[in-house]
Amino acid sequence: MSETSRRRALKIRMILLDVDGVLTDGRILLGDDGVELKAFDVRDGHGIKLAQKADIEVGFLTSRKSSVVDRRAAELGVSLLFQQAADKGGVFRKILQARKIRREEVAYLGDDLVDLPVLRQVGLAGAVADAPLEVKAAAHWRAKSRGGRGAAREFIEFILKAQGRWQEIVKELHG
Repeated sequence: MSETSRRRALKIRMILLDVDGVLTDGRILLGDDGVELKAFDVRDGHGIKLAQKADIEVGFLTSRKSSVVDRRAAELGVSLLFQQAADKGGVFRKILQARKIRREEVAYLGDDLVDLPVLRQVGLAGAVADAPLEVKAAAHWRAKSRGGRGAAREFIEFILKAQGRWQEIVKELHG
């Protein structure tokens, strides 16, 4: 990625992730009993834990509401969770105020047009590989991976490597 993206990544203290199309492949499976199922990539989950280990707060910002997302957030220790966020840009501004963090210190990974208001405000905007052209054009960084297939992990690794923290985390994990 570009040197500009690397410089932007140096300032990141918070990572926000869309859910459907970023942490999942965007498909929603509905059973006859009304139960909603989503598939999450374990590498993305591990990446979230690595970011937390590096003292980077991670949050989910999604326009849908799902108990599956509540459960996944709880499993990963993600307390910054905003569901049914129809106005993602407005919710993002509220997060900045509540957390007393500057927009340049936040990274966001999105996959669709509804993410554009946040992508245009954050310090480091990311897009998954299968995002539409408008989203890719708004992004400072683009994943090689598709949503739900390791794109969030790739984004987190990029940030941690740019900050020079990746090797220390790997070393800590492997003694």
